[in-house]
Amino acid sequence: MDHFVSTFNQIMEVINGVLWHDAALYAILGIGILFTFWSGFCQYRALTHGVAITLGKYDDPDDPGAINHFQALSTALSATVGIGNIGGVATAVALGGPGAVFWMWIVGLIGMALKTTEVTLAMLYRNTDDPDNPHGGAMWVADKGFRQMGPKWAPVGKAIASLFCVTLLIATITGGNMFQAFNVAEVTSKDVPQIQYLINSWTGGSQLVNARLLTGVLLAVLAALVIIGGIKRIGQVAGALVPFMCGLYLLLACYVLFVHFNDIPTIFASIVRSAFASTEAQGAFLGGTIGSAFSYGMQRALFSNEAGQGSAPIAHSAAKTDEPVREGLVAGLEPFIDTLVVCTMTALVILASGAWNREPIASFASTPDLKSAGDGKWIPDTIELPQKTSKEAWQEGESIFVIVESTSHGERRRLTGTVHRRDQNRLAIDWDVFDSADKPRLVSADVFNNYLGAALTSHAFNRVVPGMGSWIVLLAVWLFAFSTVISWNYYGEQGILYLFGERSILPYRVFYCVCIVVACTGLIRTERELNNLTNIGTGVMLFANLPICLIFGKQTMNAYHDYLRRLKAGEVTDRRGS
Repeated sequence: MDHFVSTFNQIMEVINGVLWHDAALYAILGIGILFTFWSGFCQYRALTHGVAITLGKYDDPDDPGAINHFQALSTALSATVGIGNIGGVATAVALGGPGAVFWMWIVGLIGMALKTTEVTLAMLYRNTDDPDNPHGGAMWVADKGFRQMGPKWAPVGKAIASLFCVTLLIATITGGNMFQAFNVAEVTSKDVPQIQYLINSWTGGSQLVNARLLTGVLLAVLAALVIIGGIKRIGQVAGALVPFMCGLYLLLACYVLFVHFNDIPTIFASIVRSAFASTEAQGAFLGGTIGSAFSYGMQRALFSNEAGQGSAPIAHSAAKTDEPVREGLVAGLEPFIDTLVVCTMTALVILASGAWNREPIASFASTPDLKSAGDGKWIPDTIELPQKTSKEAWQEGESIFVIVESTSHGERRRLTGTVHRRDQNRLAIDWDVFDSADKPRLVSADVFNNYLGAALTSHAFNRVVPGMGSWIVLLAVWLFAFSTVISWNYYGEQGILYLFGERSILPYRVFYCVCIVVACTGLIRTERELNNLTNIGTGVMLFANLPICLIFGKQTMNAYHDYLRRLKAGEVTDRRGS
């Protein structure tokens, strides 16, 4: 199994190297800037007219669609405001440093233009054969758009639509499903050990049942109860859940920032400075370059707000409206809420608390040497646990890491290990192997807690108010992940529906729920593996969707500017008041 997991992650790293090459990131930025200027800075219209639409000023129950504007926004937000806002941001800061936050802001701003464009385009081409249950998304844009260009283009449109659906399903299973479930299991099992103690008492200490597995089963059952009701039930649940969970989380984050109020100016200064200059290694932080801040900030923000990915148009296409641009402006609010508000608050909590460059929890008496564990593989030459700097005792299952530096090119990486019970109930370290052609070296004797994704955010809250992160972030993680899982199920469902028809939906739903459980079995063990998994899904969808937006961009912008002309001329009115 270890060999399979290692090979799988190496393959994902190679694919991600192509998908997330700097050239691809610059291209995404360029497309976002193009639509920003082409639309005349639609960000402003989204924050003004888009808010009025969302509040119901232009709702008409007789328009085709299944849900209102607010429910459509809530459904799309429930997919975007997920673990990416808690765990994804934590990963970006942990790997890219404070500068990653700056590039997240940039992506949030241009993401508003991308989201407005892609949703408007999807609304122009949505399928309303059943007015009460419309279907839309990039697959319908490609199918119908190319067909309108002439019979010879129809097969091209069908092929592109099918390709998009395949990439949609990859993203659904990875980022929309397994990434969410993994983080819930990670936080539930590590930050609330009382749960495992209860399980042990109920099962007599059985190794077959643990907090991770039960987390997956419970999350899968809850998701199944909602997704069986389709988009209308998902919209109803999201409409109630999203405002509550966002409000609760932001309130708690504000408390942390209030405690560290005097540090806020310094934190913002470090965010801007680190975006354009390398950040030195300190504590648990390995050090970051300008490139790493840019790359991780872009990746995490794109994963979180899904701008240009083509997922949100699927939810918005179910909205009740006969004005495509109107729903596009509602969608433009999503990156602002997701990235510039929720993600920023998470990042500020992690930076203010010092969780990102935290101190070691223990130190070896002397820096261990690394010994060979096979061809190009290395592990520390000791499994003995050092004394913790605090009075706390080591716990079985604790994840730790030491910092290793390559002797050939100086790259620093984490070498992880797990505390496990050996003979005669003695606790020791079970080290993972470190891959390197040349013998690397340990930078120091320091040992750090290994917090993955949302667990790092939980630790950040705990540093401010001990115990708060364990329970409050646990609640937030469950709410955020659950909302994302149910919405992304609908996205994947629409892809399956397009490819294989109605009969494929039930088997898909069963498979989707099984994947939730699989993600909670411990196959993912490091931050790098977690980052690989989520980037695959996001990257492939961007490559499939953005060309579609460019091909039909002129038509979208014509519709957008025509709507604004009619709005300024007073032709677009509040129909409820007329």
